[in-house]
Amino acid sequence: MAKRFEQNTGPSQRQQRVAELVRHALAEVLSRGDLQDDVLTKHVITIPEVRMSPDLKLATAYVMPLGGKDEDAVIKALEKNKKLLRQEVAHRVNLKFAPDLRFRRDESFDEAARIDALLRSERVSRDIGKAGLDVNDDNDNDE
Repeated sequence: MAKRFEQNTGPSQRQQRVAELVRHALAEVLSRGDLQDDVLTKHVITIPEVRMSPDLKLATAYVMPLGGKDEDAVIKALEKNKKLLRQEVAHRVNLKFAPDLRFRRDESFDEAARIDALLRSERVSRDIGKAGLDVNDDNDNDE
């Protein structure tokens, strides 16, 4: 009998939609300065991604302060104000249950920098140069 649903298919459309709503709600609260926290008011915080659990009761927000400074202090401040942030998200996003919030450091910027460094490395540029020469050699032979 064929499987009806794949186990490792990734988040559902509903999870993605709710995650975006939660991300926008968090970003709005943080940008307006509704929180009375010295650490959070000093930093501009980006939230590139929020991931929801399948039951929509847990939201993991990946955060990064602008410039990447004081990451640990910002995440601790967000954890400290988690209850107020959850209340604000509950008011802005119409769900049966307000999701519990977790805050994690966003590592996608580090990964992008690592890939960029790899692409700029001498080895890769040498390989690209050879591939470029091969293409030009083929064009010369066609004439």
